[in-house]
Amino acid sequence: MLRGILALALAGALASGAPVQAAAPPVEAYGRLPAIESVQVSPSGKLIAYVATEHDTRILLIGPPGGEALDALRVGEAKVRDVRWAGEDHVVVTLTATVNLGYFLGWQHELESVIVVNPRTHKTVPVFAGARRVAPAVFGQYGTAQVDGHWYGYYSGISVESVGNTHEISHGFTDLYRVDLDTGAIGLAAGGYERVDGWLVDTRGVVVARSEYDESTREWRVLAGPGGGQVLLSGKGRFGGVGLSAGRTADTIVVARPTDQGGVYTEVSLTGGPPKDVPDSASIADLLIDQNKGWIGLIREGDQKRAEMLAPAFQARLDDARQTLPGSRMRLESWSDDFNTLIVFTDGGDDSGTYWLVNAASNAVQAIGAAYPQIKSDDVARARMVSWKAGDGLELHGVLTLPRSRQAKDLPLVVLPHGGPQERDYPGFDWWAQTFAARGYAVFQPNFRGSDGYGIEFRDAGFKQWGRKMQTDISDGVADLAKQGIVDPRRACIVGGSYGGYAALAGVTVQQGLYRCAVADAPVADLRDFLAYAGEREGYYSGATRYWNAYMGATSERDASLSAISPIERADQADAPILLIHGKDDTVVPISQSEAMLAALRQAGKPAEMITLPNEDHWLSREQTRIGMLTAAVAFVEKYNPAN
Repeated sequence: MLRGILALALAGALASGAPVQAAAPPVEAYGRLPAIESVQVSPSGKLIAYVATEHDTRILLIGPPGGEALDALRVGEAKVRDVRWAGEDHVVVTLTATVNLGYFLGWQHELESVIVVNPRTHKTVPVFAGARRVAPAVFGQYGTAQVDGHWYGYYSGISVESVGNTHEISHGFTDLYRVDLDTGAIGLAAGGYERVDGWLVDTRGVVVARSEYDESTREWRVLAGPGGGQVLLSGKGRFGGVGLSAGRTADTIVVARPTDQGGVYTEVSLTGGPPKDVPDSASIADLLIDQNKGWIGLIREGDQKRAEMLAPAFQARLDDARQTLPGSRMRLESWSDDFNTLIVFTDGGDDSGTYWLVNAASNAVQAIGAAYPQIKSDDVARARMVSWKAGDGLELHGVLTLPRSRQAKDLPLVVLPHGGPQERDYPGFDWWAQTFAARGYAVFQPNFRGSDGYGIEFRDAGFKQWGRKMQTDISDGVADLAKQGIVDPRRACIVGGSYGGYAALAGVTVQQGLYRCAVADAPVADLRDFLAYAGEREGYYSGATRYWNAYMGATSERDASLSAISPIERADQADAPILLIHGKDDTVVPISQSEAMLAALRQAGKPAEMITLPNEDHWLSREQTRIGMLTAAVAFVEKYNPAN
């Protein structure tokens, strides 16, 4: 049954020989889940593993590029979040599912599970499944390691005890377990306790460090070993503790720690000596960690994130790959153990997203597949960075995507603010933005103050500005585009998800006279209720709750200042039609937020609609509901702000 399935899947993903179409691709072409994703190369460079999706059915495929599959695992509608190799014979797959845990555990949670697929034996091993001592869910992943020729994974889980015919939670924190990737057998690697925030397992399978965070005092510590041990580093973090990563040598680790000047990466010796901050840490978006070598590179933040390797030879191979694939944004996805075989992803320009296999030794490049095969190069609208100044003079940046078929003059506009709010948009292929651009709209994605990627001062400039300057940053950008004559400000709608959904609601309630309509997917509508929800789930004195209060400029959900910026409390001032869209399984922003907003709008006599997405989470993980959301959003915008 499996013969040829890998080649067939790749052929489908690469099919692009059709002539240029006069009409834009249908909305469904943009709303579909990527045809392939999570492409990873094995340590030898001879095999790849990835997830193929066709109409909500996901298949994990493992085999040589362009050849017959060695293994294919149909995971159906399971939500695949990550794929990783552990040695040459194990593919580690992370899945999540929305689970109702009942009133006392906060109702719905998005729980993680892990399965291990062996393409040689065709055996699948679920982590913690059937384990009598651990609940069947993974609460943290701490890498894989080969010990005495055998591969193990390290996962934190909730320990349970048998009481009669039932199992009860042993304690209110997680423990770290070592799991045999061939059999699923478990063993305790490190016991947890209330303040433990995470562990670090080195490439030899040794628990070399752990981190602690005290929610009440805000103090964090990094300690050597699985228990007891020397304090290696300590400090305070307003919103949380630190992250631990492998160092560039066996006797060093890297600590990502919060400071008043922003996040800092610090190299710490396990054998003594002063810690050393990594130069220019503020520009580092992430570290590149190899399962056998530890820290080998980093990702620099910018309008185009850029990988940098620590070893000059590896950097030279990466530079050669960039020269081979010019003109698009390039993201390093995976690499072989010798760094001669690379998987990279490109998008931007006229590329809707392509995975490539690069042989660094010969500079040979092989296309693995397209993320959106129905969207050809002639269909892709060009995205570019733009800048403007806010009313208080702060310099701001964003992404402007213009329709290919129209002159950039007096265009109808869709404003598409990002979520987070501590995220940012880049000038690559964005399926929301491209959908509207293909229908004749200019699409503006503002990176308002508080967005990520511009340094700690820019992020902190968003504190106390939720619904205030964060909101006017957006409308100041629209005014600047109008001043240039690119857009017609009288023909604008605002569309967004999560915080972007809040910004859409605030654009027609907190603000007035700006937009013809608003589409809000999974929005925060009632700020008081959201803070209470976050407090109940995360703890009223937790770093997460402090984080939300900092952005909103509130002391608690009872803060009187929230009334001025909460859309539900200003529903009677809504001055444009509103479409609410929300997934029933949303565990980040509960669907009750949209339901309450709809009721408030209708009570105020305002035009409003709501679409409920069954079996859908906060991230629009299912294809049919994602297409449904996008179809409804486009129809609503075209109704109230036609492009023609």
